[in-house]
Formats: sequence, structure tokens, C-alpha cells
Amino acid sequence: MAIKELTEGNPYKLILLFMLPIFIGNAFQQMYMLVDSLIVGRIIGLNALAAVGAAAPLIFLIISFVFSSTQGFTIITAQKFGAGEYDLVKKSFAASIILSSLVALVLTLIATPFSYIWLDLLRTPHDIINSSASYLVIMFAGIFATVFYNLASNIIRALGDSKTPLYFLILSSFINVFMDLLFIIKFNMGIKGAAYATVVSQMLSTILCIGYMYAKFPVLRLRKQDWNLSKEFLYEHLRVGIPMGFQMSVMTIGIIAVQYVLNTLGSTAVASFTAATRIDMMFSQVFVALGATMAVFAAQNFGANQINRIKQGVRAGVTITISLSLVIILLITMFSKYMILWFMSEINQEVVTLAQQYLYIIMFFYIFFGFLMVFRNVLQGTGNAMGPLFSSICELFARIFCAIVLGNYFGYVGICVATPAAWIIGSIILYILFSINLKKQICNISN
Repeated sequence: MAIKELTEGNPYKLILLFMLPIFIGNAFQQMYMLVDSLIVGRIIGLNALAAVGAAAPLIFLIISFVFSSTQGFTIITAQKFGAGEYDLVKKSFAASIILSSLVALVLTLIATPFSYIWLDLLRTPHDIINSSASYLVIMFAGIFATVFYNLASNIIRALGDSKTPLYFLILSSFINVFMDLLFIIKFNMGIKGAAYATVVSQMLSTILCIGYMYAKFPVLRLRKQDWNLSKEFLYEHLRVGIPMGFQMSVMTIGIIAVQYVLNTLGSTAVASFTAATRIDMMFSQVFVALGATMAVFAAQNFGANQINRIKQGVRAGVTITISLSLVIILLITMFSKYMILWFMSEINQEVVTLAQQYLYIIMFFYIFFGFLMVFRNVLQGTGNAMGPLFSSICELFARIFCAIVLGNYFGYVGICVATPAAWIIGSIILYILFSINLKKQICNISN
């Protein structure tokens, strides 16, 4: 059983080794969307690329809620594992399955039937709204696969294994590429083919991950008595998971507000922003992976009452963030133009210029995003879900203010500033909350 306790050993080494498979896995998960955009943009055209881009914030709204809520449920699992309470690990897994099923059902009923309405409310340009809606309906219909893949991978990570989910995700990513080409080129399904390829690939990844997990992890093999759960135990999971889901949703609402203002600038601006944000999302995944690592590290050590070790982990996380930020600045400076050209069959200089503008602005602020991920996930790992939710609300207002006010005055450049502004505000608030929370935990142990 490839489980690993993060309560012993060098924090720097443990965090780096644990986050690397998560980053690779996240990068491959982003490849689903990236490959869709590459193939759609180069084979179908820039209008189709804009249609995928217009749908992206709504898809991200759902995926971010799913990832964060299931991660929240499994933080309880990690705490029980760190404390050595293996019977409660099984019960926590059962609780997570029940709650995740409810999340998937509610999201499917809310999202799928109203896809066109959501896009219309966002003032999606009329020349792309129908294509965007058809793409969105198929993606939303596959929510169950997204929910249970994220649950399975987060449960395994809670036990200290960040490699197993990666292997299945790599396999399904290659299948996704094959299906994209098959559905779009061979069967001429257009933008719908890209959506079907993504959903089928995620379903395959889910089936493989759950099957392997059940076969290889005895601590996750549920018995009849493990389903006998008290209301208090279910609430313990909801108390962490749902605020984490809403916290990410609040952040995503800010991204949707940016898309709302962006859509008024026309299809070219939307296509440019889509290409740039796809590249941005690839770079940002390294910090998302660091955050997921910090959540498990903090949860296991919190369960083991090792508060000073959590402080050591935070110092390691901050150091790693600074180093990664400098590397990303170098990569964007050297290669951003070539990465943007991936999305085009013919060079459109206006699209290249606008996309580079976004990347050149945002690259200097990745350090704040890294800090935000470290402090947010450490707080969540220690069971504090409301503090990060409060910071996300502040980020939301910062993002909306910049998108609307600066967007109206400075156009595309103003919109590009919205995301860095939200990161700065969020990271400052979370650092303050982390400092306060840490002092409380030290006092609690002393008493």
C-alpha cells in the first residue's frame, strides 16, 4: 500500500517530492482544456477558440467547486490518518462518497439545463454563443466523472500517495488527444467533438483510479459498518468541504465578471485572452499543486499535534514559491510568443500582441498567487475553512472592481490587472489569518 506519512522527515524534501506528481497530474488535467483549445483553434478556427474560451469560466466554476469541496472532505480523512485512527479513515471515505454524490447531482441539475442562459447573461458575442452553449452542455453533463475522479485522487493524496492518480491521468490525457482528433477530424463533429473527448477521457480516468484504489489500498475497502455515519461526523466533513467549495466558487465568480467585461470587446479580444489564460493556467498549476501538498502536510501534522512542524512546512512552501516565480518569469519572457502561436493555424498579430500583454503583466505577480496557495491550504488543512472563504470574498470584490472600473477606463489592459490585484489582496489577508490561527493552535497545545 503506497501510503506515506508526512509527519516525519525533511519538510522541504517531502513537500517537493509530494507536489511534483500533483503538478504533473494537474498539468495533464489542464491538457484536456489546452488540447481542446489547440485543436479547435488550429483546425476549426479562431471563432471556435473564442467559443471554448467563453465557456471556460463557467466550466472552471464547476470544476473549482468540485475539486475544493472534495479536497475539503478528504482533509478530515488526512487528519484521521495522521492521528492513526484507521477505522475513522474508512468512515471518512464513506462520508466523502455520500456527500460527493449529492454535490454531483445538485451541480448537474443546476448547470446543464441553463447553459445558454448563463452564456447570454455573460453577454457572450452572438457569433459564438450557440457553439459555446453546445460545448458547455456536454461538459456539464459529465460532472459526475469530474466529481468522482477528484474525490478518488484527493482521498489517495490524503494518505500520502500523490503518484497513483497521476498515472491514470497521463493515460487518459493521451486518450483525450486521440479522441479529439478522431471526433473533430475523422467524424467532423466540430466543437462538440472536443467536449465529448474530454468527458469520455475523464470517465475512463475515474474508473481506472477508483478500481486501482479499491484493489491496492486495504484501508479504503469499506465494510457495511463503515456506512453507519452519525450526523455529527457528516457535518464535520461538510463544515470543511462546502466552505472550501464556495471559496473557490467565489474566486471563479470574479473570473466570470472579468469574462463579462471582456466579452464586450469582441471575439478577437476573447480569443487573445483565451490563449493567454490557457498558458497562464499551465504555469499556475505548479502553485495549485504546492497548495494541495500544503493542505495534506498541514492536515496530517495537525492530526498528530505537530504545530511547529507546520511552521517549518510553511517556510519551505514560501521558499519554493519564490524560486518557482523567478523560473516562470524567465520562461514567459523567452517563450510566450511561441506558446501563443500554438493556438493558430495562421498568424494573427493582434491576437499575439494582446495575449503577450496579459502574460507580461501577470508573470510578476505569480509570487503572490503562490503565497495565497500556501497560506490558504495550510489554514484549510488545520480545519479553518471560514478564514479562506472570507479572503476569497475580498478577492472577488477586488477582481470585480478592477475588471469593471479599470476595464472601462483602460480596456483590455485594465482587465489584465484584475487577477493580480485579487492575488495581492488575498495573500495579505491570508497571511494575517494564518498568523492569528497559528498563535491560537500553539496556545491550545500549551494548555
